Amino acid sequence: MTGQRLPTYYLSHGGGPWPYMEDGMRRRFDKLEASLIAIRGEWGDAVRAVLVVSGHWETPEFAVSSGAHPGMVFDYYGFPEYLYHIKYDAPGSPELAMRVRAMLEAGGFSCDSDPERGFDHGTFSLLKPIYPNGEIPIVQLSVKLDFDPHAHLSVGRLLAPLRDDGVVIIGSGSSFHNLGLRGPAAVEPSRRFDDWLQQTLLKSETAERRERVASWRLAPNARIAHPREDHLIPLMVALGAADEEPASLIYHQDDFLGGWALSSFRFGDPVAAAA
Repeated sequence: MTGQRLPTYYLSHGGGPWPYMEDGMRRRFDKLEASLIAIRGEWGDAVRAVLVVSGHWETPEFAVSSGAHPGMVFDYYGFPEYLYHIKYDAPGSPELAMRVRAMLEAGGFSCDSDPERGFDHGTFSLLKPIYPNGEIPIVQLSVKLDFDPHAHLSVGRLLAPLRDDGVVIIGSGSSFHNLGLRGPAAVEPSRRFDDWLQQTLLKSETAERRERVASWRLAPNARIAHPREDHLIPLMVALGAADEEPASLIYHQDDFLGGWALSSFRFGDPVAAAA
């Protein structure tokens, strides 16, 4: 154990392989990048590994990446050819993967190990700015295809002890994710949903917060914000792993892609501030 409890995060990860872009598009992510770089300062030297719950990995039952040297998953389209030959060289951690699987199975959930699963852009797009040289082992956890909020909240609670052992838990998705709605038409629905999300996470008491998140479909413009909830469900794991701890808004942008309101959140206190 490190003796320091790490916070958990729900992070909006931006679009495709943005940290590797070489043209003007790269500048659209400056504010997101600054927020990610700032996160690294919240951990001090307490982090030993990162567990990413990726909205880009869906499986019938939960699954964990267990390879020692993960490859890459190019799960995006329409980008220049060179962005399909990039590499993020962080190691995996078979030991952490084994522990995650055991924790879920002890809690009554099926969990498969996948030694072939590589880093998808829900993982490397976030970790590249935080650890540019891949200095820290990374393990990915899938989201379960039924998208059951209660199951994912429960999995987060099962994984919470990892926070005391130098593992930072990140739910990677997007607080608004409707690829068919961009520009001015997205402004009002995305802001209404973002207002609800901030109210829920930042200002609700523990039990109410849990219930509101689990009933997210009742939120204003919920199905406009998330026609499929693959990018919202990672929030449930991050929140479950920090169930009673306060949330903080660590990134917000009103004009992403010309109209999306996006946010990222931390649950719990920064280690560096507590040290």
